[in-house]
Amino acid sequence: MPHFIIDCSQNILNAHSQDEIIKQVNISAISTKLFHKNDIKVRINVFKDFSTGDKKEDFIHVFANIMEGRSMEQKANLSRTIVKDLAFLLPHVPHIGANVIEFEKESYFNKNMLDPNYTFSMP
Repeated sequence: MPHFIIDCSQNILNAHSQDEIIKQVNISAISTKLFHKNDIKVRINVFKDFSTGDKKEDFIHVFANIMEGRSMEQKANLSRTIVKDLAFLLPHVPHIGANVIEFEKESYFNKNMLDPNYTFSMP
């Protein structure tokens, strides 16, 4: 936790590699001081087929999935920081956005939360 999912048009990769974009989002997230750097996970989905309104213009959008409990100001700053940093890296991209989605603590679960005595069985 947190998970940053990047959707972008394929043409963006003509200017920067997937690794560069992932690294920038990671750096942006760390800079907000909301997360420990070892907890941040970033993935990218590249789209060849898409539309942006009635045109086909390059885009990048980051979905920040974070645990609930941050203030609205902190969440807004996270989105703003990501967009600002990506706009600097990708000034030619007309559509850059980010939003924050919160996980509920009560419904979140991962493998590290399993009982250490749990044994996995193969069907």
